[in-house]
Amino acid sequence: MGCQGSKLMPCCWDSQFKAAVLEAPDIENEENNDVDNVPAFREFTLEQLKNATSGFAVENIVSEHGEKAPNVVYRGKLENHRRIAVKRFNRMAWPDSRQFLEEARSVGQLRNNRLANLLGCCCEGDERLLVAEYMPNETLAKHLFHWETQPMKWAMRLRVVLYLAQALEYCTNKGRALYHDLNAYRVLFDEDGNPRLSTFGLMKNSRDGKSYSTNLAFTPPEYLRTGRVTPESVIYSFGTLLLDLLSGKHIPPSHALDLIRDRNLQMLTDSCLEGQFSDNDGTELVRLASRCLQYEPRERPNPKSLVAALTPLQKETEVPSHVLMGIPHSASFTPLSPVGQACSRGDLTAIHEILENLGYKDDEGVVNELSFQMWTDQMQETLNSKKKGDAAFRQKDFKEAIECYTQFIDVGTMVSPTIFARRSLCYLINDMPQEALNDAMQAQVISPVWHIASYLQATALAALGMENESQTALKEGATLESKRSSVTGKK
Repeated sequence: MGCQGSKLMPCCWDSQFKAAVLEAPDIENEENNDVDNVPAFREFTLEQLKNATSGFAVENIVSEHGEKAPNVVYRGKLENHRRIAVKRFNRMAWPDSRQFLEEARSVGQLRNNRLANLLGCCCEGDERLLVAEYMPNETLAKHLFHWETQPMKWAMRLRVVLYLAQALEYCTNKGRALYHDLNAYRVLFDEDGNPRLSTFGLMKNSRDGKSYSTNLAFTPPEYLRTGRVTPESVIYSFGTLLLDLLSGKHIPPSHALDLIRDRNLQMLTDSCLEGQFSDNDGTELVRLASRCLQYEPRERPNPKSLVAALTPLQKETEVPSHVLMGIPHSASFTPLSPVGQACSRGDLTAIHEILENLGYKDDEGVVNELSFQMWTDQMQETLNSKKKGDAAFRQKDFKEAIECYTQFIDVGTMVSPTIFARRSLCYLINDMPQEALNDAMQAQVISPVWHIASYLQATALAALGMENESQTALKEGATLESKRSSVTGKK
């Protein structure tokens, strides 16, 4: 399987190298201290997080094991349009609410652009939830082990381990040196394609959890003896990540060390990396991994030393991460569909025509079946309000449409994302962008993966002067529409 790496001959681990790694000079992390536009840690209500995740909808689950995981992670969106990741713990995970709040507040003080920063938490009754920055571009495990379009380039792999080392150095300097179960699923990629360390792993172990959920073959030897995580245990796990990035596979450390001792690096190196790095670069990374995986914890380097060792190895530093990763960047994003283009232009006339032609097709499976409703006078009145609203909408009498649709919505007997979308457009035409945004968000609460709800949010946000948020919503709408098209195409 190996390629260029098969030529590597690991040097003996001489005392000179060991000293250099263990006693490295201070190195400032570039652009690593100031974090822009990240709000202070806060406590959320359960109702706020329910609304943000469309009622913890299955469609919003982003954690790798879906609903079967003991702690499920959802994507969500706050009222201010900030995208978030919400981790909902098993009900018995944190029986002591005070311990949970103290831990969350402590981790929530950290602010660094190498972290997916913790924005808040929720502690109501038995519910325990964490809220962090949302990272839209998958995990390291996905890009390394389950890639679809291109394997991760050598330069990007080196950047990942440097950024990760910088994250650990920052946390250590802030008194949070312990990280639970550091692995490729804990490394996330932001909208610029930069790797970040999840802050969820910084929370102290809770009653239901184990500090290491991975196979025992990857667990630090001292943890097997004592059951305690130490700062040196985190470095051992960092060593397993170095092996992951070198091999493109999840190789048990004992097996990797055998290959290194036997100088059999052909089996250790990812064949996809052929020609991308020199013998010296590969040897340095193997050396570092070997040091991190030392049996004796005191023999392992500290995070500052890791940063010092990895900084000189960096390649293509001027190339943005999203380019190295082959990820489309939001700054160069343009929606392609007619509805996406209309919403990006703020062309309300075109949006009206599209919504009119669409009718109520996208309400299937959402609206209550009328044949099963009780035909009361109130129901008949509700349906009449809808019919009058539709007629006014068709005739472009948008104030009348708002009034009729409001009567329908206020009764609350039936829910319809389309009616919220239509009223949203009516509000936009009547120069009421905040009301329009509220309705577009409500449409998404009812139908979490409906692309038109995201597109209308984009138009309303642009009208409110929130251009960055508008671009994010446009991109989100295009992503949802693309997924919808691919599913429809397979049927």
